Amino acid sequence: MSIKKHLRVCVFLYFLVFASCAAFRPAEPAQEIPFAPFPPFTVGSASPGDVVPLWQPLSLDTDAVLFFAGRTYSPRIEFWAVRLDMAAEGVGIVVKGGAEGGAGSGADSGAGTFSSRVSTFVADNGLLAGINALPFNISTAEDGLPIRNVGIVVSEGELVSAANPNFYALVWYYDGGTAIVAQSQIEYTGNIQNAVGGFHQILEAGELTERAATRRASHPRTAAGICQDGRFLYLLVIDGRRRGSAGATEAQTAQILKRLGAHNGINFDGGGSSAMAARAPDDSVWVLNTPVHGGVPGRERAVAGSLGVRLLP
Repeated sequence: MSIKKHLRVCVFLYFLVFASCAAFRPAEPAQEIPFAPFPPFTVGSASPGDVVPLWQPLSLDTDAVLFFAGRTYSPRIEFWAVRLDMAAEGVGIVVKGGAEGGAGSGADSGAGTFSSRVSTFVADNGLLAGINALPFNISTAEDGLPIRNVGIVVSEGELVSAANPNFYALVWYYDGGTAIVAQSQIEYTGNIQNAVGGFHQILEAGELTERAATRRASHPRTAAGICQDGRFLYLLVIDGRRRGSAGATEAQTAQILKRLGAHNGINFDGGGSSAMAARAPDDSVWVLNTPVHGGVPGRERAVAGSLGVRLLP
């Protein structure tokens, strides 16, 4: 065999082997939840519409707050969910418009609230778990900066920030009712015990809303839902903008909420703001998902309004 022909054969074999290795490269290892205090991911589901939640207690002190870390494979999504039995004794919800004190003040501070990471919100308020909720006016990773909520916040009967007629809100009434309502319809807050705004309703009476069904963009998501009789509250955070989780559309978020047990659902602020934090048995607070603030995976954004779960004495 001539030298030229020998070289051609070697080059052909090299590219054949290289292409074969590329084609049969092992899949990316499944990401495991990187901390021991919380249950790991369960067996994944094929798609958002196939999710089957396997709830586990989030705390040894109550069976009214359950936790589920799930994943889907088409698309590739990793998510974290909390289910709260609002009819159970010893648990309650906490709504805040941000931290109640900070490093400064100004016209942009709105009702005098300050930026707070969800992990700070959970730690400072003695909560079991919490998620971000409202959109807001600045982007920062620093706690304690003046910040303005874009939408309604009512905290234990106190109006912290006014309704935004463009968006929806999750509302708890003094008579025990819970609902997702258009903020444009909130003209009186005297009957509201707690309320936290978000963006739009994505699940209504067990069906995707028209808006959710037509949106195609995938992002990290934070959402909440309630069951048909209002007994159970579902908190959901979906990761995105990283290799292990592509993010979700509004429709996929609604599908996951429905599979968790929700009858109605609202899409909260997402993207780099999406975060869920929880308290471990040793009283430490962990961020369960991987926030991506400023393009940095694991960097948590400081937000305004947040929603949390408290164990009552």
